Amino acid sequence: MVEIRRAGRAGRVVGAVVAAALLAGAAAGCGTGEESGAGSGARAGAGAGEVRTSPIAGRLAELPARVDGAKVVVGDPAAPRTAQVLVDPRCGYCARFEEAGGEVLLELAAEGKVKVEYLLASFLDRGGVSGSVRAVNALRASVEAGKFAEFQAAVFASQPKAKFTDGHLLAIAAEVPGLRGEAFDRAVAEQTYKGWAGEAEKAFEATGAQGTPMVLVDGRPVGSKDGAMFDAAAFARALEAVGIGGRAA
Repeated sequence: MVEIRRAGRAGRVVGAVVAAALLAGAAAGCGTGEESGAGSGARAGAGAGEVRTSPIAGRLAELPARVDGAKVVVGDPAAPRTAQVLVDPRCGYCARFEEAGGEVLLELAAEGKVKVEYLLASFLDRGGVSGSVRAVNALRASVEAGKFAEFQAAVFASQPKAKFTDGHLLAIAAEVPGLRGEAFDRAVAEQTYKGWAGEAEKAFEATGAQGTPMVLVDGRPVGSKDGAMFDAAAFARALEAVGIGGRAA
């Protein structure tokens, strides 16, 4: 499903019922107690120097994105529904989600049916071992260039077996037309948005979620418990069941 080339805080989820749903929501994923991002058997990971781009990169290039506190919101602000996506760039299960359910969500966002709020976690970056903070910093910088949706899809598709480095992130960015430039490159090298990455992590923790990936609609997980989020068709049906997507009347 990919092309390969070489190269202020979110609101808290409150209430015991919602908290319980979050704790029980994920059948498979990267937990907050893990030391690295790949996850046993989650995803093979890209090889050194390998850059992958999304098969729907052209559509993603047209999607607007903006920063709202500790979130990045993708899609039309007037979209009738909102889905919140919790991911860590180094979580292998998140990469699996992004190439299946994540792609479905972004297609729906491109159709104006939903806006997607990304909470970019970095809990896997214990002492910089995974490069999650560097990746979140680069993702935040891509918003300023108007290239977030396309870049984030490429970042997850290009997830390395080891850790994200500045060089790898810049190589990925080079495959996103119009992203590389003095401002973006400096933001990556100087980690301009490292503080924002910390705020995003705190916002993730405030949800009460115990791992990633997770998609919340009206505060409840969708497609996690049964693994539907890792299958595009199944996740599309799960979204339709909560009133997102489906055929126009």
